[in-house]
Amino acid sequence: MKMVAPWTRFCSNSRCLCCHVRTGTILLGVWYLILNAVVLLIVLSALADPDHYHFSSSELGGDFEFMDDANMCIAIAISVLMILICAMATYGAYKQWAAWIIPFFCYQIFDFALNTLVAVTILVSPNSIQEYIRQLPPDFPYKDDIMSVNPTCLVLIILLFISIILAFKGYLISCVWNCYQYINGRNSSDVLVYVTSNDTTVLLPPYDDATVNSATKEPPPPYVSA
Repeated sequence: MKMVAPWTRFCSNSRCLCCHVRTGTILLGVWYLILNAVVLLIVLSALADPDHYHFSSSELGGDFEFMDDANMCIAIAISVLMILICAMATYGAYKQWAAWIIPFFCYQIFDFALNTLVAVTILVSPNSIQEYIRQLPPDFPYKDDIMSVNPTCLVLIILLFISIILAFKGYLISCVWNCYQYINGRNSSDVLVYVTSNDTTVLLPPYDDATVNSATKEPPPPYVSA
């Protein structure tokens, strides 16, 4: 007979790539934090020197003003929000505060849904790829080479690429969710301890409660996790 905490029973084998789900969540949060910090620095640099980052309408292939004030404010707000979400996830995983991981998990779900929507759009309307490529600026790198590819092959290549990205994003979502469950289970393991044998599972009270309630009797042996 051995005693096993519930969080150990459920999450003892959970992994994120080559590390534990908690470590993987911390690394993932730091990676996203660095990426969004770089994006914020680029946007702030463009705001400080708009002439250096100015794109004319001919370069963008249309009448779209890329560096106007509204787009800059939206980009800065999104970058700051993402930095806050990633910092919360990283700190929450480090301090084992499960609730702080939820915003980052929701962002992952939203990002996965957007990429899935792109894949469905390409699958339903494959001609939209060719139309999008035609709207690119004339000096866009490898534009002519891409246009020369068979449309069917181009759609298959893009769908394969998006499918790989979606599979990887789905795996990262499962890692973050396992980390959330691991921290929740670990925090509740002070209350529940299971004693398992070959055919039975018995729920024992916390050790401190057992020693207090049986003060007049001999205290039970210490709980030892397997």
